[in-house]
Amino acid sequence: MALTPRIAIDAMGGDVGVRMMLAGAAMARHKHDGLRFILVGDEVQIKAALDNHPNLRAASDIIHTDGMVTGEDKPSQAIRKAKSTSMGLAIDAVKRGDAGGAVSAGNTGALMAMAKLALRTMPGIDRPALAALLPTLGANDVVMLDLGANTECDATNLTQFAVMGAAYARTAMGLERPRVALLNIGTEELKGTDEIRDAAALLRAAKGLPMEFTGFIEGDKLSRGDVDVIVHDGFSGNIALKTIEGTARFVTDLLRRAFTSSTRSKIGFLISRPATELLRHHLDPNNHNGAVFLGLNGVVLKSHGSADAKGVANCVHLCAELIEKDITRQVTEDLANFRSGDAA
Repeated sequence: MALTPRIAIDAMGGDVGVRMMLAGAAMARHKHDGLRFILVGDEVQIKAALDNHPNLRAASDIIHTDGMVTGEDKPSQAIRKAKSTSMGLAIDAVKRGDAGGAVSAGNTGALMAMAKLALRTMPGIDRPALAALLPTLGANDVVMLDLGANTECDATNLTQFAVMGAAYARTAMGLERPRVALLNIGTEELKGTDEIRDAAALLRAAKGLPMEFTGFIEGDKLSRGDVDVIVHDGFSGNIALKTIEGTARFVTDLLRRAFTSSTRSKIGFLISRPATELLRHHLDPNNHNGAVFLGLNGVVLKSHGSADAKGVANCVHLCAELIEKDITRQVTEDLANFRSGDAA
C-alpha cells in the first residue's frame, strides 16, 4: 500500500527563498493533488507567498521560525542552531513522523550533518551517500553516488553505496536489475586504488541481490547509458558532477553564441530550432533536480540552490515518489540480503 506523501519544505533555503520554494511546491501539487506539506520558515513571508497559491495553502501547515542556515554556515554551526532554523525543523518533522520526507535548497554540508544527526544511519550503513539522477544517451537516466558527502571511502563504503544506488534505481526508474559499475581510471581489473579493486571483488562475490555488477567504467562513459548506477567516493563524484554541469553550460553557451554570430547563423537557428530546443531540454538541470541522502532512517532531498519553480517541483515529485514507494524499506531489505549473503 502506497504511503500518503506529506513533505516538509525548508521554505527559507535556496538562492531565492520562500517565493521560489513555494512556487515549486504549488506546481508539484497541481500535478499530484494528494500531496500535503509542512512549510517551515518565516510565517509572514510564507503567508504572503501563499496568497498566489490557494491550492497549496489548502494543503499546508506552517511551522514558524525566523532562523535559517546560510551558505556560509559550517555544519557544526548549523547543528548548534538546528532547533531554531527552517532546515533543522524540516528534518525534525521527518524524525517525529509528521512528514514522510523533507526538501531543502540550502547549505548541502549543513543539511547532511543535521539529517545524519537527527535521523541516524540505517543498520549496516557506515556513511550515508548523496545520490542524484543524471541524463544519458540511453533509455534511462543514471544514478551517481556519492556526490560529495564522503570525500574518502573504503571498500565497504563503496559496496554499501552500490547496494543503496541499485535500490534507488529500482525505485526511481522501475528497473528490476540495475546495472552497477565503479568509476575508475580504466576498465582492467588491475586498475585503480586498493579500495576500488577490493570493492569490485566484494560486489562480484555478492549473490542474490537484484542488481548486476558490470565492473569498472571510465569518466568518458558516464553519460552513454551503458550502466544504470555509477559508484565512487564523494571527492571524485563531486568533481565528475561539476564537470558534467559545466560541460552542459559550455555546450549551451557555445550554441547560443554560434547562432547569434551572423544573420546566416540566425536563419540556421530558426531552421534547427526543434533540435536545439530538444537539446536545451535535455541539458536543463532543472529537469533532473533533486539529490537524495541514501542510508538515513528517513527521506531527505537536496534541491539545487539556483533551481527555478520547475526544478523545485521536480525535486518535490521525486521526494513524494520515494515516500510512496518506501525507499527506506527497500534499501534496508537489500542491505540485509547483502549482509546475509556475505556471511554465508
